[in-house]
Amino acid sequence: MNVVILGAGAWGSAMAIHLNRCGQRVTLIPRRIEQALEIAGTRENVDYLPGFEFPQDIQLAHVPAPALTECDVLIFACPSKALRATAERVKADVSPQTKIVISLCKGLEAETLLRPEQVLKQVFPDLPCGTISGPTNAGEVASGFPAAVAFASDVSEKLAAEIQRKFSNEYFRIYRSTDLIGVELCGALKNIYALAAGICDGMKLGANARASLLTRAVAEMGRIVEAEGGKAETVRGLSGMGDLIATATADWSRNRQFGLEIGRAGTESALAKMRAQKAVVEGYYSTKNFYETAVRSGVSAPILKCVYNIVYGNVDLRSSVCALMTRSLKEE
Repeated sequence: MNVVILGAGAWGSAMAIHLNRCGQRVTLIPRRIEQALEIAGTRENVDYLPGFEFPQDIQLAHVPAPALTECDVLIFACPSKALRATAERVKADVSPQTKIVISLCKGLEAETLLRPEQVLKQVFPDLPCGTISGPTNAGEVASGFPAAVAFASDVSEKLAAEIQRKFSNEYFRIYRSTDLIGVELCGALKNIYALAAGICDGMKLGANARASLLTRAVAEMGRIVEAEGGKAETVRGLSGMGDLIATATADWSRNRQFGLEIGRAGTESALAKMRAQKAVVEGYYSTKNFYETAVRSGVSAPILKCVYNIVYGNVDLRSSVCALMTRSLKEE
């Protein structure tokens, strides 16, 4: 398959390396021309995935049009907030040969609260859409460490099976799903609860507190996913619980690190570090977006509300924990 990946952050770069190992023809197109030129010259993404050399048969480009003329699968690996602009930029150049557009984004569009698939459908109304989501640290994928993900789409079973087969190898296992809503929502929601776990650990509340938090987070994610039209059982899969475990416990997780800094030094300190590092912490943005979504749907999401109050309302950490723990007692 001819695969074009738009966006050369850590995850887009790792996916390019992985798909090259799978024998696919890959073109990676960074969003910035200067980044494309630097990677093409050094064969390394020093800014986002240092230490990994791009094989010579991965094409690097800064003009999308030529690569898109022979593209079978178009993958968007940009931050959620840049998805629409990136899609609009290449819309006119996408060829009839393209079978599907796939998002690697994990978040909602802030202005509309739309999922990535919904954004892509507005830009490419005649193309099938999909998403790949799960516990996928970029460095581990690029290193060839074992990983498993969910691939959800609205394509035919035949095409879904073909992509599953051609995108999998002995180190990277793909499971098919038809719950595109649930998989996309889980991929975004887990960042919020990983941030919450970071706050918990930053406050040194202990392993019991973190375990309790994550267990109740899974229940809360299920309510939100169902309210938005997805399947609650998806939350117990790779895009939900699997990604949550990885993102909430691993030191490489930017969402966890952001939460840790809040727990140790407060929200302003965490925001200052995020800006200084020029990092995109999706959980920070998703907290506001999903809080608005929960209010709109009327779903009960006390952990989400607590995180929102801490991050956006400057509510005291200890009083927030107390409010969460002294809610009305109920059955599990």
